[in-house]
Amino acid sequence: MSLEEYEAAIRAVGAERYHDKHPFHHMLHGGKLTKPQVQAWALNRYCYQAAVPRKDAALISRLHDRELRREWIHRVHDHDGMPPEEPGGIERWLVLTDGLGLDRDYVISRKGALPATQFAVEAYVNFVREQPIVVAVASSLTELFAPKIHKERIAGMLENYPDFIDEKVMAYFRRRLTQAPVDANFALQYVLKNAKTREEQEACVDAVRFKCNVLWVQLDALQHAYVEGNIPPGAFRPEA
Repeated sequence: MSLEEYEAAIRAVGAERYHDKHPFHHMLHGGKLTKPQVQAWALNRYCYQAAVPRKDAALISRLHDRELRREWIHRVHDHDGMPPEEPGGIERWLVLTDGLGLDRDYVISRKGALPATQFAVEAYVNFVREQPIVVAVASSLTELFAPKIHKERIAGMLENYPDFIDEKVMAYFRRRLTQAPVDANFALQYVLKNAKTREEQEACVDAVRFKCNVLWVQLDALQHAYVEGNIPPGAFRPEA
């Protein structure tokens, strides 16, 4: 593929299957969920947030390219933080779960997360650990599509859940509006430059599909458990 065709193929994946199209997200942003359902979403999403610096560290451990390590390490700092100046994305997410009335130790333990959430998150970490470097980097390119969903989430949740959502708990998403585009642009330029063959290009496009599936299946699990009422044993139960 030409570079133009290659980039278009990557972006087409988001247009087709990014998780902003999932019914659960429409309910979340549209104010159709109860507070316990929003709690379940935030608790399960924490598993993903906590895994992001782990997958980035897994990638860094494989890199012999010092310049790429230097660039990628800030992603770990963005999520884990560099106190006291930078609390990090995980801490901002815990401010959200605190605001929703969830016990912080319980959230961090991940004991109440859905099995599908945990399997999907670990599949992502393992994918980045095992795939060729350029393919592993490509799996991060869902960040190309993230600012739109963050803007919708901030506006929709502030408007529709005034009893338990305020600007303080939306801080994670505000910060990602500036972080995600920078990260996405670097990763995009890297995969455009370093996928040398048609086979490598297609593997990178498939990596974006894989990552979209990781995000999508987490919402499938939330829909099945907390909208349709099929909560598996051991998972978070709002009434408890």
